[in-house]
Amino acid sequence: MTGIFLQAFVYLIAAVIAVPLAKRLGLGSVLGYLIAGVVIGPIIGLVGEETTTIQHFAEFGVVMMLFLVGLELEPKMLWAMRNRLMGLGGLQVGGTVAAIMGIALYFDQPWTIALAIGLIFALSSTAIVLQTFSEKGLTKTEGGQNAFSVLLFQDIAVIPMLAFIPLLALPELIEQAQSAAQTAAAHHEELSLVAGLPGWAYGIVITASIAIVVVGGHFLSRPLLNYVASSGLREIFTATALMLVIGIAALMSLVGLSPALGTFLAGVVLANSEFRHELESNIEPFKGLLLGLFFITVGAGINFSVLFGDFWLVMALTIGVMVLKALVLFILALIFRVKGSNRWLFTLSLAQAGEFGFVLLSFSVQNHVIPFELSQTLALVVAISMFLTPGLFILFDRVILPRFESQSNERESDTIEETGTVIIAGIGRFGQIVNRLLVSNGVTTVVLDHQSDQVDNMRQIGTRAYFGDATRPDMLHTAGIEHAAALVVAIDNQESSVELVKYVKHTYPKVTVIARAFDRGHGYLLRQAGADIIESETYHSALEMGGHTMKALGIHPFFVEQQKATYKRVEARKSEILYKAWEDDSEGERYDNNFRQLFIQLEEKMAEEMQKDRHDKLSRSERGWTPPPKGYADDFNEDNVQELTPPREEPIQR
Repeated sequence: MTGIFLQAFVYLIAAVIAVPLAKRLGLGSVLGYLIAGVVIGPIIGLVGEETTTIQHFAEFGVVMMLFLVGLELEPKMLWAMRNRLMGLGGLQVGGTVAAIMGIALYFDQPWTIALAIGLIFALSSTAIVLQTFSEKGLTKTEGGQNAFSVLLFQDIAVIPMLAFIPLLALPELIEQAQSAAQTAAAHHEELSLVAGLPGWAYGIVITASIAIVVVGGHFLSRPLLNYVASSGLREIFTATALMLVIGIAALMSLVGLSPALGTFLAGVVLANSEFRHELESNIEPFKGLLLGLFFITVGAGINFSVLFGDFWLVMALTIGVMVLKALVLFILALIFRVKGSNRWLFTLSLAQAGEFGFVLLSFSVQNHVIPFELSQTLALVVAISMFLTPGLFILFDRVILPRFESQSNERESDTIEETGTVIIAGIGRFGQIVNRLLVSNGVTTVVLDHQSDQVDNMRQIGTRAYFGDATRPDMLHTAGIEHAAALVVAIDNQESSVELVKYVKHTYPKVTVIARAFDRGHGYLLRQAGADIIESETYHSALEMGGHTMKALGIHPFFVEQQKATYKRVEARKSEILYKAWEDDSEGERYDNNFRQLFIQLEEKMAEEMQKDRHDKLSRSERGWTPPPKGYADDFNEDNVQELTPPREEPIQR
């Protein structure tokens, strides 16, 4: 027992040290796990023989991951993906198998071994790719969705591959591979419901198993989960979620199907369940830990003696496989018209071999298809290609993606054919609302944005926008800044927004500059630059949300509005004092201790003001809104709250 505790401690401390460090360096968590495995395995030697056994256990993380993926996909969504699923996925697997088989035949490998090698290397790493997509927010991109379609087809294709590989057995290998087969048999359970069955009976068992998962998941899961949820015990619900995943995986293994595919199918069936999010939250921690453990074992399992014995051969095979797969994927991306950076994301993300490659490789040795000595070299190729994959994502992030973004923005600025009363710099989520309000009230606007794709998107929905950098004086001149009444600064780059305000107020002092501030510090810089009106992008929405929260807690809307008015008044006064302190003490560059102390004091003052009883103080600021009608409190409900009319604000006298 002590040995188990020590081994668990070694794996956990390796992950705790390596993964946060890798994330901080921008390498991603997957590469952190792989590096941790290499350190505790081949380099230090803290783990050894048990690595293979743990890896088989940790592969269950992939099973859980596909269950969670299935929970996010509704059946109608899968049907909508059918073209990419069968087209992209089928052609990728077929094209990769054919290409690798052809090269293996060229190097005098028997056609059975060549075909088996092609099947092994046709698969990509579902675990690494989906985990990285999730971390980097690439799942919803065109390249990410296409990659997912291919990965899903590959997981489905594992089933016929496992059924087909035994047919490739070489008679001359059967005798000499017996011991090797026994060593590799740990990947597969000896228990089987289909052993020795004729083909027709095997087909019936397979169909019945899938039907049990689909029908049971649809009709039996809801009463079961309702029963468990009624207990009110979270740990029992967690146990139920694990029971479902493990039970389905066991059933699939017993009938010779992929556990990952079975759990994925179950996830799809449960995607419309009201318990979907609860299941997801209970399975997610186990998935994360097991996947991390799996990546560590991949790194720890690299056999450096075999690697250094044929170093150049192994590296040449690894690079060759990745380049070949990338070439097939790139051609498919061209055929299916995947454009821009998404084409490279699709190509690079799937260029590696995958964890199911270990399963097929072990199964091939067990069934006397591939010699044990060759399997060790091929296992190294699979592991190293997975090890190199995070580097491909880094290449995409730091080299390819910036290049495409710069290219998309290198086109010539649009010719501005009109002038407007208001010029809006930036048509993102903030500038769009400003523009809609002004245009709907008959105000002529000229909208500028330096992101060409954003401009194109706006044009598609009927919003007139021009591609151009508003920080350039010539572009502002073309837009008619000399005759404009106001400039709205809503660009995302904080430094550029400050410089733009500074230039416009210096060159065109009569133009009213209204600027969006990201935070208090940015607002001070904009004010220092000369902005006439500054609005924080979160201030009003946060204040409104606070008011709604108070109403939801049962606080009377009359009092809520009173407190909001008080907050605005005190905040306006406080902001002025803080700005002077920031400008005088910090010289506009840093927050010093005096500023922080003053901020704390003013926060305390805010609390005092909010707690005062001011029912008899009928100041203009407090009665600038319409109070509720007489008897309102007698029949208080949420509909009444919605009917409160907001105050009419008087225009600011300039």
